[in-house]
Amino acid sequence: MQQYLELVRHVLDNGDHKSDRTGTGTLSVFGYQMRFDLRDGFPLVTTKKIVVESVFRELIWFIKGATNIHDGLMPHSAIWNAWASETGELGPIYGYQWRHWDKFVPDESGSDRYVKTHVDQLAEAISTIKTKPDSRRIIVSAWNPSDIDRMALPPCHSFFQFNVSNGFLDLQLYQRSADIAVGVPFNIASYALLLVMVAQECGLTARHFVHTFGDAHIYLNHVDGLNRQLGRAPRALPRVHVADKPFFDLTYDDIRLEGYDPDGFIKFAVAV
Repeated sequence: MQQYLELVRHVLDNGDHKSDRTGTGTLSVFGYQMRFDLRDGFPLVTTKKIVVESVFRELIWFIKGATNIHDGLMPHSAIWNAWASETGELGPIYGYQWRHWDKFVPDESGSDRYVKTHVDQLAEAISTIKTKPDSRRIIVSAWNPSDIDRMALPPCHSFFQFNVSNGFLDLQLYQRSADIAVGVPFNIASYALLLVMVAQECGLTARHFVHTFGDAHIYLNHVDGLNRQLGRAPRALPRVHVADKPFFDLTYDDIRLEGYDPDGFIKFAVAV
């Protein structure tokens, strides 16, 4: 995970001081890219311990299209608690957009009325990988301008694109806003796992996860902790194994991580 440490160093050395929505203050760089080859191992940060269960359960929660923390996320992970309503609702966030993007079509009665239906972007992406692997349109977007005001938190990891080449599957993520200390290690692991899961479903080998950033930032109260990480050497990458089941049937219990031996946990305050 040397790529992650290089990102940290780059922003600490080159970041501009900026104010932010939370009032904490950041060092920020606009535009950065990392590339991970999953054939070398599963890209999980080893210079601090990552709560892997939270990462994996959140991804499964997204995939099922859930928008309430009580629908499979709690009590296993509190990652979304700070933004949820009293009943646990978050509005039409990631999973909703991935699986239920609103679409209006003409009423079959022949009138001028339109009826509401949905687009399952994730299912369509998987179908396209299988049937039209050379397509350059295998994209899933969470950034739906008409729904932003209804979301508890607008999507930070905004959209992703698949690429098929010579039996390999790649995935590139565009992340408009990236909390380098807290969020980015989770995002890397989450989308790398998504790539592994989709590749297995499509009979392909997971290859490159490309992580592209808009605003990559370090909150000022995270600087000391990140400097501690920079003093640690990356360890061997773990391996991830996913049960041989249909993609949409996979659960947290079907995912197994082997060989994860990270350095100690570093606590970072979450800016809300």
